[in-house]
Amino acid sequence: MPEISIMWFRRDLRLRDNPALLAARDAAGDGAVVPVFVLDPALWKPSGGPRRAFLLDCLNQLDESMTGHLVIRRGDPATVIPELVVELGANSVHIAADTGPYGRRRDTAVGAALTGAELVSTGSAYAVTPGRVTKLDGDPYRVFTPFARAWRAHGWRQPATTPRAIPWMSDVDSEPLPAVPERDGLKLPAGGEIAAHKAWQAFRDDKVADYSTERNRPDLDRTSRLSPYLHFGCIHPRTLLADLADLADRGAHTFVNELAWREFYADVLWHQPDSARDYLQPHLKEMVYSSGPTAEAHFTAWTQGRTGYPMVDAGMRQLLAEGWMHNRVRMLVASFLIKDLHQEWTRGARWFMRHLVDGDLASNQHGWQWVAGCGTDAAPYYRVFNPVLQGKKFDPDGNYVRRYVPELRNVRVGKGGEIHEPWELPDGLPAGYPERIVDHAAERVVALERYAEIRQ
Repeated sequence: MPEISIMWFRRDLRLRDNPALLAARDAAGDGAVVPVFVLDPALWKPSGGPRRAFLLDCLNQLDESMTGHLVIRRGDPATVIPELVVELGANSVHIAADTGPYGRRRDTAVGAALTGAELVSTGSAYAVTPGRVTKLDGDPYRVFTPFARAWRAHGWRQPATTPRAIPWMSDVDSEPLPAVPERDGLKLPAGGEIAAHKAWQAFRDDKVADYSTERNRPDLDRTSRLSPYLHFGCIHPRTLLADLADLADRGAHTFVNELAWREFYADVLWHQPDSARDYLQPHLKEMVYSSGPTAEAHFTAWTQGRTGYPMVDAGMRQLLAEGWMHNRVRMLVASFLIKDLHQEWTRGARWFMRHLVDGDLASNQHGWQWVAGCGTDAAPYYRVFNPVLQGKKFDPDGNYVRRYVPELRNVRVGKGGEIHEPWELPDGLPAGYPERIVDHAAERVVALERYAEIRQ
């Protein structure tokens, strides 16, 4: 009988540069490949509306690219995949490795439950699969810079070839995808592989040359916006690296460094899976955090972008409007929540994961830990972002603030950057814009005092 292989898509929603798909095609030989995506409640339920909507768009585009052959099933993959193997008489199940804590447990359970078929893992969502870059003694890297050097020295494979034709199996029962969640005005990028490549080409051709100097300017929109596509595997980082191989300018080097950060955090999570929820620097668990009605009111103001600090408010409103936020502003709003409002980093990380279209467990959790001073940086707790100075430096004309905070659109920007200190305006705050909920200078002192207490 002809061979039947199952291609189980997860974070690799593409046909190009997909080694696992090539392995599934080769295993099928003269037989057929069954492409399947499992809507897993363990992942679907905690995902926020932006990520669900984007995922559904990606799945619809993937199904269209394979002429309607994508099979959708719902439930626990440890039950769904073995049942599908029996139903089809499949000989093998092909995946790209999932290196996150849940994905590793799930794939072990699926492999153990299979009967008469092998679970075959080929490739991963990273240029270098987490766990492969280590020190000479085999220990993992704990600091980014030496990791990045070793990661570059390790290198990565060239993009996999794209199959011209795949013998998809027809007439396999499939469940309907859920309805796309209501977006309530939420503006999300188009999903899928074609959109990912268009976004990459636009960035590569028009923006990468200036990336090193302009990536920190949220008012200029000079970043790649590729993070949602990388998260769901609509495009592989190996593809990006191959396209940049012949570019020696500083912008390309800086962009590759940003990809290295993504791979570093995935590597940290691989070696320390508890860091998705727990502190990498355990002594900081003893930090005193604010609680009670005032703290709750402050947290609500932060989530709504009504803190009275324009750059913070613009960032939080961008998150609600687009399911995305500029990385410089992510660091600023995280610092404000942790060090001005004295709230635990885990609370902010959960809010981000609920609202980000690119919500990636490794990057999000470890980015928050970096700001909180309990992550991979040696002594970052002293780094307290000043929301006014950050605004003046990275949004000097106030265009980013105006884009997301309509109450401030009529405030002119002079040499003093008045839009970033609206409480200093001679006519008072513009109508509808809130007073500052805290004084940054005073709360910075409190944050450092609390840190000094646990060090003692």
